[in-house]
Amino acid sequence: MTLSDSQMTRPAARPLGTVAAATAFIGGPVFLIGTVLHPDRDGYSIAAVGQLYGVTHDVQAIGLLFQVVSLAGVLASGGLGLGRREALGLYAAIAGTLAWFGLIVFDGSHNPVMARYAPQLVHTPADLDAGGAILVLPALLLFPLGYVLAAFLLARHGRRWAGWLLGTGAVVYTAGGLVIFVAGPRSPLIQTLEVAGAALYGLGFVLLGRAVRGDRGR
Repeated sequence: MTLSDSQMTRPAARPLGTVAAATAFIGGPVFLIGTVLHPDRDGYSIAAVGQLYGVTHDVQAIGLLFQVVSLAGVLASGGLGLGRREALGLYAAIAGTLAWFGLIVFDGSHNPVMARYAPQLVHTPADLDAGGAILVLPALLLFPLGYVLAAFLLARHGRRWAGWLLGTGAVVYTAGGLVIFVAGPRSPLIQTLEVAGAALYGLGFVLLGRAVRGDRGR
């Protein structure tokens, strides 16, 4: 009697599914915590809070790394019954998350320095040089697009709420960042949109973790 491919790979996939679920439960809420604690974004406020600005970005970056591990774990474990071609939506979400990780690290390290020497330039188009644009502009596109594609994928596999929360949350959160260039870094709408988006997005990861854990138990 021989085992089928699915029977042989299922025991090996269970630890990966456990990792995918656990990191989803951690990554979404940690990212939300970093967003809630984010100080005001104008240069003078950033200079006043000192290291706190960088710390909140570190927290967000850690959350993003957990999310990448979670999405990769879903792919590696074959979770949610995704086919190879269908998995492109999750690959897009991973690419968007990594791009946003780069933006967060750049933001958290660059802006405190600028705030000390030229606070009037922080979070303004005048401070966006070619090096920064290479990180910032692709991330502003890839992050929401990746999760919108993942949302459609998850909806097709019966995970509509997880997909809707992830896709909508990523779009709303990114819109908060774009407000900086429209209304300026002092606009209260920035934090409102980013916290609202991060809350939806974080809950989406929690539901994704539950979905993966449920599939693992079958």
